[in-house]
Amino acid sequence: MTGRDRVVRELVRRTLDAARAAGPDAVAPIVQAGHPVLRTVASPYDGQVDAAELAELLTLMHRTMRAAPGVGLAAPQIGLPLAVAVVEDPGTGDDEVARVRERTAVPYRVLVNPAYTPVGDGTAAFYEGCLSVVGYQAVVPRPRVVHLTGHDETGAALDETVAGWPARIVQHETDHLRGTLYVDRALTRSLSATDAWGAHWGVEPEPREAARALGFDLPRTARRGAGEES
Repeated sequence: MTGRDRVVRELVRRTLDAARAAGPDAVAPIVQAGHPVLRTVASPYDGQVDAAELAELLTLMHRTMRAAPGVGLAAPQIGLPLAVAVVEDPGTGDDEVARVRERTAVPYRVLVNPAYTPVGDGTAAFYEGCLSVVGYQAVVPRPRVVHLTGHDETGAALDETVAGWPARIVQHETDHLRGTLYVDRALTRSLSATDAWGAHWGVEPEPREAARALGFDLPRTARRGAGEES
C-alpha cells in the first residue's frame, strides 16, 4: 500500500468514526468549492479499506445525498479523495419537462473507478447545479450519450451505454473524481444564483429564454433543458 493509500484509508476511517459518534442518521458535511480535495484527482479504489468499511462509507454517502437532497454524490464532496460515487434519481414524472430533459428514474447505484467516453456527436445543454457549489447553477453542454465503464461495489464490471439525463449524472459525478467541477464546463454567461431569477430559468424545459436574456449561445446540435444538483 502506498503512502497516499494509507492517507486515504485514514481519512475514510476518521469520517466513519465521526458518523458513528453522531448517531445512526448522521450525514457527512459536504465540502464547498475552494476545498483542495475538489481539485484533486481521486485515488482509484484498490482495497484501501475493507469491504465492510466500504459498505459503511457508501451507506453514509447515500444518506448524505438524499438528505441534501441531490441525485449524486462523489467521495471528494465529503472530503475523501477516493474514486467512488453514488447516484440515484427518482425522476420527475411523465411530463413535458421530463421528456425534453430525457429524465428517467435512476435506481440507486454505486460507481467505483468510473470512466466515460462520448458516443456520437450529440450534445445536450442543461442548467446544472452542484451540492459543492451552493447557490448557483449554469448551463453545461455535455455529450448526450456516453459509454460508462468501471465497477460497482461488488467488483462487477460496468460496461454500458447511458443516455439523456442519467448520462449527465454519470458525467457530473465522474468529473468530480477527476478534480473537475461543472463550472469548468459551463457557459459562464448562463451562471445564475438560485434565487427568484434562478428559479425562473430552472423551470424552463429548454433554456432558450435564458440564452436570449443573458446573452449566451446554445450549441446548435444540443438537446436542451434544465437540471438538479449533484
